[in-house]
Parts: sequence; structure tokens; C-alpha cells
Amino acid sequence: MWWEMQRGKFSLLNANVRNVPATVGDVRKQRHQSMKMRKEVTVKRRRFNSLVGGTILGSLAGPLACLSGCASRPLRDVDWGVSPSDENSSVDTDALRLMADRLGTSGANIHSVLVVQRGKLIFEQYFTGTDQVPLSFLGTRDARVSFNDRTIHSMKSVSKSVTSLALGIAIDQGLIHGIDEPILGFFPELADMRTPEREGLRLRHALTMTMGLQWTEATPATGAANDETRMYLSGDACRYVLNRPFLAKPGQQFLYSTGALSLVSAIMHKATGQPLDEFARVNLFSPLGITDAAWTRIGLDTDAGGGLYLRPEDMARIGQLVLDRGRWRGHQIVSKAWIDASTSPQVVATNDQSYGYLWWIGRANVRGRKIDWIGALGRGGQSIRIVPELDLVVVVTAGYYQDYSAQAFKQQYSVFEDVLRATLSPA
Repeated sequence: MWWEMQRGKFSLLNANVRNVPATVGDVRKQRHQSMKMRKEVTVKRRRFNSLVGGTILGSLAGPLACLSGCASRPLRDVDWGVSPSDENSSVDTDALRLMADRLGTSGANIHSVLVVQRGKLIFEQYFTGTDQVPLSFLGTRDARVSFNDRTIHSMKSVSKSVTSLALGIAIDQGLIHGIDEPILGFFPELADMRTPEREGLRLRHALTMTMGLQWTEATPATGAANDETRMYLSGDACRYVLNRPFLAKPGQQFLYSTGALSLVSAIMHKATGQPLDEFARVNLFSPLGITDAAWTRIGLDTDAGGGLYLRPEDMARIGQLVLDRGRWRGHQIVSKAWIDASTSPQVVATNDQSYGYLWWIGRANVRGRKIDWIGALGRGGQSIRIVPELDLVVVVTAGYYQDYSAQAFKQQYSVFEDVLRATLSPA
């Protein structure tokens, strides 16, 4: 289901979809069939509030063959063109299968786990779980979904890290001069908003979440009383974001803001002449062999803060690209300089983590070793974690969108810890 929003209205391009599509090909087919039935739907505030708050669209998963639990099956031969090491994998896959057994029988709402080491997919498991799926008209509902390797999944804020890669390519191509460009310089239509404080805002401040502007993220605790909802209702997302009061000088304090990504998305559109999703499709996804991807738009711009849908295997491709410092199949897709800078700590964030340019940087403590990781993390348990010292990429998708309990976060992170334990297990 594809949505566009302009000044309080949705254009529902696929209003009569009753069977939720399983792949992007299905999405495009149904979209084509329904274009003649396109409607303009005025959305009442209370109805709209139930759609936003970080969950405009749910997973585009459909009725697929169940590969749940720990059912044994051959590992797919995924050819990424990555030169493998002569060494065998150091990961104890028996331990990973036991982990999958536990996940499959414990009621955990984990949807997939993929492990790549030394450029090879060495573990891949899909489960049946609860996910948010779109209704045939407006809103979403919770449904049991059997996931497999063809299912595209909501990325939530993993979208932010993928946006960072696309932005890096735009800088590499000279379409954006650099991250110290003034944000207001991209928005001549907002000349009336110029103040000394706002003129100090730079693109790097949006990328590091240090704009200093007040922002309340959409969480189960905030309900509809959050800035994401108000931003979407405002009809002018960039003006809304820049109009928030300053709590700190730019560059001084980490204040997480999905609103910053509305600015980045609009900047990408203005600088490249294409919406972010189109630029990413040509310059990032296509070179990586990613064809089953969907990225929603709000109005004319791409939802860079959380609107991306990918297959878990394609999440692993993104991780491998970062692990190999922007190189894929012998081609430099993103410059090493951008990968290195964007995945290096730029600011102290939260929970003993740092933040780069839309990438998280953290450290795990497993079997007495401290292991540094780079992460793209999204609401509900979506994650791509890259561990350079172990030549490892770990992908997890899950459905904890409305569960912010300590137990839910522990369950999500424990999967990554289990993979590290299996990698560091004694011979």
C-alpha cells in the first residue's frame, strides 16, 4: 500500500487492496491495477493520529509458506561476489540452531535472524510472529505472519542509516558540497525563519542529532502527543521542525529527532533533483542487487526517518557494504572516507552508545571480551549490526513496535549476544 500526504490529505494509491502483498512486485502490480480508482481521502485528526507515531505502514508481508521455529532446511547459496576468506567460519552454527529452537518455542516475537561472516551467509532463520499489516483502507492491524526470505519487512529507523549511505553517495558525486553546509541554505522558501541561531544549523547537526531543537519522539508512552504526529499534520514538515524551540546550541547535545530526517530527505531531493528513494534505488540499491525494496513518501519527499522496507538478506547486503568500507563486487559504491566518518563516534548518545552520521556505535561484553559494533537500529527490534574485528554482520527483524519494556529490549539484544557467544565459543 502506497501513501502520499499533502497538507492533511492522503492520496491512497491502493485503496482496495485486500490481500496484503508479499513482495514489491506484488505491490507494484496492485498499485497499477488500482491507479484508475485513485481517491483523495481527507483524514480526520483522530484517525490520522492512529496511523502516525512511527507506524504509518506496517510490514508488507503476506500469506507465505511457514518457515517458523527451527525447522531444518538447506542454507541458501547466496552469491554476493564477495571474496571469501580461506578460513572456515568461526561461528558455532550448532549453538545458533539451539538459539533458534529457543526463539521458536519461547513466544519471542523475533521474525528473522541472519548471520554473515567473511562474506558468506552462514545462518538464516525465519519465524512466525505478530506484525503490523495494513488494512485495505486506512490503518494497520496486528496479524500472525509466517516470514521467509522473500518477505520485505518494515525497517523503521534503520531507514536513517540507509539514508546516511545515500547522502554519502550524493556528497561523493559533488551534488552536496559537504556536511558543513548551512541547512537554511537549502530552503530559500523559509527565508522568513532566518535567525542567528537557525543560521548556525549545519547538515552535520541533523546527521548527528545535535540540532539542539526540542523534540518528542513517537513512543507508546507519548501516544499522539508527540512531535512526529504534529509534524505530519502541519502540512510543512521542514518548517515545523525548524520552528521548534532551541534547548541547546547546535552541536552541543544529543537530542534524537526523526524530524531531522525530514530535513535530510528534503535536502536530498533539492540537491539531487530526485526524491531520496529514487536516488537510493539507482545509486545504492541497484548496484547492491537489491530489487525488492519499498520506501514510502509523505507528500513529495521520502520518509527517511522510518519508511523503508527491505528483505532481511538485503539488510545483510547493506551491512556487508559497510563492513567492506563501501565496496561491493569490486566496485566502490560509497567512498571509504564517508563510511569511516559516518560510522565513527561523533557524539556521546544514550545507553553508553555513541552516534555517527545516522549510525549507532556500541560495545558488547561477551565471554570477557569487549566487542565494538556499528549498528542501524529501528523501532520494534530491527537491526543491522556490523562487527569489524570478527568480520561479522548480524541481522534481526522483530515485531516489538509497541513494547518498550525492559524485557522486550533484552530479548532483542540477546539475539545479537547469542551470535557473539557462538562466534567466540571455545573450539
